[in-house]
Amino acid sequence: MYSENIFGIINTIVKDAEIAEEVLQDVFIKVWDKSDSYSSEKGRFFTWLLNISRNAAIDKVRSKAYKNKRKNSDFDDFSFFIKDDMDLDSISDGYGIKKFVDKLKPMCVKLIDLLFFKGYTQKEASETLEIPLGTVKSRNRTCLNSLRDTLQ
Repeated sequence: MYSENIFGIINTIVKDAEIAEEVLQDVFIKVWDKSDSYSSEKGRFFTWLLNISRNAAIDKVRSKAYKNKRKNSDFDDFSFFIKDDMDLDSISDGYGIKKFVDKLKPMCVKLIDLLFFKGYTQKEASETLEIPLGTVKSRNRTCLNSLRDTLQ
């Protein structure tokens, strides 16, 4: 029921369908093993599953094995630097937050896209956006508070 959406989120972060399938399988095994830790009082099941998936995908991208594999990739694997067709609008449509994200300032959309959808660290986002790390941290906090306010 959730595999297609979760696969899409994982694939957006790892940018490799084969690796995304492996991470997806790991996520469902983890969810099965940790099912007793889910509490409906804390949030929806999909949100819990989404957070586990996102974290697993980011962990995979940050792993040494993944980074070593990417060093030996073909040029075609890096075309997303030139043509980024996975924008935040199309991703967020998948789980219903587009109307909330659209209300944010453009800088917040860019920052949330990098940090939460593409799995960048704050330092990597700082380098990509060419702004100081402290500015990324404070804008991240401000943007998340703005998003939180629109959700309430």
